[in-house]
Amino acid sequence: MAFRETPKDFTISSFNVKNLIGPEQEYYTFEEYTQEEYAWKEDWLADQLLTMNADIVGFQEIFERPALYNVIRETNERGAASNADVIPSKNKRYHRKAIFKKLAYEEYGNDTLFFAPNIFDGTPGNRRPGLAMLSRFGFDGTPEVIQELPEPLTIKFPELGGGEAGTYTLTKLSRPIIKARIPVHGRVITVFNCHLKSKLGEFIKPEGAQFAPEANPLEYDPVGRAIGELRSMLRRTAEAAVLRQLIVDELARDNPVFVLGDMNDGDHAVSSAVITGERPFKNYAWMRRHDATKRNHRYSDEQNIQIQEAINSVRLTSAEKLFVQKSLRDMVYTSAFGGVYESIDQILMSRHFNPENPNAIGSMEYFSVLNDHITDGSHPEAPYNKLASDHGQIMAHMRLR
Repeated sequence: MAFRETPKDFTISSFNVKNLIGPEQEYYTFEEYTQEEYAWKEDWLADQLLTMNADIVGFQEIFERPALYNVIRETNERGAASNADVIPSKNKRYHRKAIFKKLAYEEYGNDTLFFAPNIFDGTPGNRRPGLAMLSRFGFDGTPEVIQELPEPLTIKFPELGGGEAGTYTLTKLSRPIIKARIPVHGRVITVFNCHLKSKLGEFIKPEGAQFAPEANPLEYDPVGRAIGELRSMLRRTAEAAVLRQLIVDELARDNPVFVLGDMNDGDHAVSSAVITGERPFKNYAWMRRHDATKRNHRYSDEQNIQIQEAINSVRLTSAEKLFVQKSLRDMVYTSAFGGVYESIDQILMSRHFNPENPNAIGSMEYFSVLNDHITDGSHPEAPYNKLASDHGQIMAHMRLR
């Protein structure tokens, strides 16, 4: 039975679970869970999912559907037990039963989970994770999986001073993107779930070699490592461009859009900037025109409005940044890697939910972060736990108008 604060409320979240797979299965080289470790991880994930109690969840790093299904089933059982404890029955007289509504848990049904495997998933020790989407509202049609591109993305590079400097071509994404249409209180919302290329460098292994030379830190190659990071960044940013095209296609149809996921871009936020879209200047009327033939040839006030509208109509808003602005908080951290705490998980939304848009169909009421467990073991006072996630879970509390 559903209990919501108002009929128009819903919550949407992103959850990188960190390598979810059943016990005694080698996912990466020499990495697997014992029966006891898997039981602990399933228990922890169920607790987190129950605490979130989100209507829509985008999961990353899912190796197989059965393992996630077990977590959801355990969550449902704990939710039912919690409801029995906190929700008054008809034979109990409570002065204000409405105060218990926020404590209630609504179970996830059999048709609420969609899993997208990774086309690069391989043999034991060489597994590759996929994604999943969980929705209490179900789905409007079958969600779409994008990983093999119908047409390659080819990015041309011009040579400075003239000529061509080559191209970069992307034919497949490192992980799938899920595109789901979800009916929410009478409105259909398009939700993308993504996990862009990791920040680990891409090194080329010579033919016949056991490993790439740059992978050996005992013979540290700073330039080779930098080139490996450049390859990784280029791939990740190109994947972001693919997602950006999918987003723009939806916005061209005036479909409300959310983007969830692990964008792996940290401090520089390159891929997030590509996905979110260009940030408009305050006033284009003071800018010299692109086709100026005179020193004072600038855009008009009317053209400034036209440009602002063209940019804002396809720009996404960060739920985290809205929350930071609203609450005057300094920062939200969702990940720790190498002793660096940063924010690489995102919930982005179209201007259908932007408070600055007078025609918005809804707004974000609050933004939650569950990150008290985040540690990578680099600090002695924060021991590493490989069974919990190394990401925080983020959730936007939304309200439709």
